[in-house]
Amino acid sequence: MRKAKVLFKNEEAGILTQHDDGSFSFRYHDDWVANNSKRNISLTLPKLEKEFDSKYLFPFFFNMLPEGSNKQVVCKLNRIDQEDHFGLLMTTAKHDSIGAVRIIKLED
Repeated sequence: MRKAKVLFKNEEAGILTQHDDGSFSFRYHDDWVANNSKRNISLTLPKLEKEFDSKYLFPFFFNMLPEGSNKQVVCKLNRIDQEDHFGLLMTTAKHDSIGAVRIIKLED
């Protein structure tokens, strides 16, 4: 199992998890949900007190990944399998991403 913090405008909003079977889950932190001034990170991931589950990487996060030759270069330089979407996401979205969301690997 691998986990990553999901930051929205540099504040930790929740946790994205890839389970051992390859499925994914995302859950907002309780304090994020309770605070009315905090927004949901995506229209497809509304701010609710529940865990979102998916067999695949959620489309919102998948769309943050590089494509084409950029993906090939990033994967080669970082020794990431091109099908490892979660690893690629943690590598490319930790410092600089389009929009307000960043992904940071959660150490065990």
